[in-house]
Amino acid sequence: MGQKGEVDVLLVHAPEAERRFMEEGYGVHRRRVMHNDYGIVGPFEDPAKIKGMKLATEAFKKIAFVKALFLSRGDHSGTHLKEMEIWKATGVNPEGEKWYQQTGLGMGQTLSVTHEKGGYTLSDRATYLALRKNLRLNLLVEGDPFLLNIYHVIEVNPAKWSKVNAKGARAFADFLVSKEVQDLIKTFGVNRFGSPLFFPDAGKKEEELKK
Repeated sequence: MGQKGEVDVLLVHAPEAERRFMEEGYGVHRRRVMHNDYGIVGPFEDPAKIKGMKLATEAFKKIAFVKALFLSRGDHSGTHLKEMEIWKATGVNPEGEKWYQQTGLGMGQTLSVTHEKGGYTLSDRATYLALRKNLRLNLLVEGDPFLLNIYHVIEVNPAKWSKVNAKGARAFADFLVSKEVQDLIKTFGVNRFGSPLFFPDAGKKEEELKK
């Protein structure tokens, strides 16, 4: 949508796609807003025995080896792109395998399907925590730096698309990285879930997020 000039500003979490977007001149002022992380969730029985594994790639390999059911969003979202990145790093191509199914749905619905079918999936922490009480799924693999999920705000380049509301886009982006909003992000979710759903990152370098 940004490449077609159909939106003024993007809040996105697909770093490689974002870099290409910027290099090709579609965006201006890419700024870091916040992060959370991904985790591999699966049934309580954990047939692939991945609970507690430190590396997402090794967990994916084990799921593939035992042919345990894996549900992919398959929707070209940031989460789907991260999943593809992990599969690529494992050297395993799951496409076309009977144990690998694509939902074509958003994260919440994919978690519901995963729950119903007793499979595994990759989820961002915030969506999992928000829906956890209705899911028979455990967070089995977490903490791998590879699973970091960083969000940036990017203003669409008005030089490419004259109808872009550059002033509004800048105002919204400035709002997201303001101290007021960054302080809200820091505490959002704590009362309900016991931990924040995101961590504020305006002005931070990526290496600071991995500590």
